Amino acid sequence: MHRTGQGGIVVDMEDDSTVIERSARDPDCFAVIFDRHAAHIHRYLARRLGRETADDLVAETFLTAFRKRGQYDPQRPDARPWLYGIATNLVGQHRRAELREYRLRQALAADRGEDFPADRIDADVTARSLRRLLTGALAELSPGDRDVLLLIAWEELTYEQVAAALTIPVGTVRSRLNRARRKVRRALGETDPSMTFEERLSNG
Repeated sequence: MHRTGQGGIVVDMEDDSTVIERSARDPDCFAVIFDRHAAHIHRYLARRLGRETADDLVAETFLTAFRKRGQYDPQRPDARPWLYGIATNLVGQHRRAELREYRLRQALAADRGEDFPADRIDADVTARSLRRLLTGALAELSPGDRDVLLLIAWEELTYEQVAAALTIPVGTVRSRLNRARRKVRRALGETDPSMTFEERLSNG
């Protein structure tokens, strides 16, 4: 079933850029963007934060996108990298909020004389949604390096798409990816990190 906008135009047949531009006049058209990309964004968020959190954040991702649709670059026919960028920012916000909560719990536990190891804070925040074998290696990466690596390894974005998603130069994407791969390779005993990702993801 085709979705039509004002004037009976078949919006489903238009590229993302055209749909987003049209949604400025006909906001209901933006639902097409959700229909096209929500499953991919949800999968990405679930891998990083777990399915329950992803259910909330995928809605927030598209709400943020709707509010910012006037800033969308009309030269980009595919909106998915843009949506990945919004989702990645929300992942960072969520992790920072979790970290603050864990630190508060640690402080309260210390006041009560309870045992709450400091190294459990960062481990719990990261390990929840990452494969067991890669958790330690990915946790050692900076947030920027980790975002680049996961967008390429999990979502199979090109360098150019990652650059658009994170609003960084392509050269920065390459340098972050190379740095991340070196660190992961060392952590995994010099094995091929991309192969490890593929094996783990196919079994996940």
